Amino acid sequence: MSVPYSSKIFGLIPWYSFLIVTGAAIAIWLAVREERRTDLKKDTVIDFALWVLPAGIIGARLYYVVFSWDQFKDDLLSVFRIWEGGIAIYGAVIAGLLTALIFSRKRKVSFLTLCDMIAPGLILAQAIGRWANYFNQECYGLAVNNPSLQFFPFAVQISNGAGREWHMATFFYESVWNLAVFVFLLIARRKWFHYRGDVISFYAFCYACGRLIVEDFRTDSLYATSSIRVSQLLSVIICLFILFRYFLFFGKRNTAFPVRVYISGAIAAAADLFLALWLSGAIMLDVSVLMRFIVLLSGSIINLISVFILYGACAEGEVIYAGVKG
Repeated sequence: MSVPYSSKIFGLIPWYSFLIVTGAAIAIWLAVREERRTDLKKDTVIDFALWVLPAGIIGARLYYVVFSWDQFKDDLLSVFRIWEGGIAIYGAVIAGLLTALIFSRKRKVSFLTLCDMIAPGLILAQAIGRWANYFNQECYGLAVNNPSLQFFPFAVQISNGAGREWHMATFFYESVWNLAVFVFLLIARRKWFHYRGDVISFYAFCYACGRLIVEDFRTDSLYATSSIRVSQLLSVIICLFILFRYFLFFGKRNTAFPVRVYISGAIAAAADLFLALWLSGAIMLDVSVLMRFIVLLSGSIINLISVFILYGACAEGEVIYAGVKG
């Protein structure tokens, strides 16, 4: 398992393409099942899929190309060889959200309801899609030189021209995290979530917290500058945005904030501000890989605790989820 036996199924179909398509198909199937619980018209999800799938692919590729332009500038046709790898999930999500906004306005359906239906399937598709990186031998992490850690799934063997070298299996770490988020969303949308937009908000928040950590180990990150990893900075921004969203939402429904909301919100905001400045290079802090991991893990944990405290303070009142009242 530390080395994929082949990048193609029976030597014909690329595993990369197969897994991406499989993930998308399962996401649509899950959304169609959820559609039956809502007040949306039948086949809304299918119609939306015809919009969002091509938009997501284009967005994912454009995002990758923009931040890896040196890789494509001498061979522009390589931009279209997407089966060779080179897509970015954040690009797909951004394009998907813009498409959902346009679709919802054109069809006069709830934007948040639409996003809530799609989110669990999307994170599951991401978990499946990470295994496409395994077969393409990409999205791996730092070299693993300790023999006691040279085993799958902690590490994978990557060809370096002269042989193979052990690297951290960052694709696997993210796949496991995404799968955990998927399970959480399935349970939470039935038992805990109360409002439209909760599923997509917690999808974005939880994914960002995991990506913030895993991205730091990768050797093929996309950079906005020579030192700023785009995905990490975007993850921090997403966390801040979701926290701010619920803070505003709570403020509209209540005249006073519990002390725990102020404290947790202030700590999370301070942690995110520090991470943003540190990751952007505004704060110079030269630490070991282990210490970087501890700092990023601490930031993610603080964010997760804060958003649950804040959401718990918001969760009183009428229960409305995905167009279903009751």
